[in-house]
Amino acid sequence: IYRQTDRQTERQTDKQRDRQRDRQTERQTERETEREKDRQTETDRQRDRQRDRNRDRDRQRDRQRDRERDRQRDRETDRETERQTGRQTGRQTGRQRDRQGDRERDRETDRETDRQTDRETDRQIERQTDRETDRQRDRQTD
Repeated sequence: IYRQTDRQTERQTDKQRDRQRDRQTERQTERETEREKDRQTETDRQRDRQRDRNRDRDRQRDRQRDRERDRQRDRETDRETERQTGRQTGRQTGRQRDRQGDRERDRETDRETDRQTDRETDRQIERQTDRETDRQRDRQTD
């Protein structure tokens, strides 16, 4: 009877130990599962943050490209406006340019005429001086 009782007690103790070990193992497994979920959640967060950064960078690049395209369109519009305005005012501007050119040519012609006149005057003065010098020499010689 004692043996039987001892065996029963031993079996119960074994069963209790097994149950306790099972509960410990289960708790350990739950903790590991929670840690893995936490790690996965953190990995998901990092991936989400990276995706958000990439999306922000792409949006910024798109906005920059749009601004550059708008500036280019504005420059082309300005050039076309200048061309249209130039066609309207071109005749007047051309006439003004022609008159300015005429004035510059007239001034240059006047300068050249003055230079020629000055040279001619210098030659006449030189010839006159030479003649007078020759006359005086002739008088002294006589």
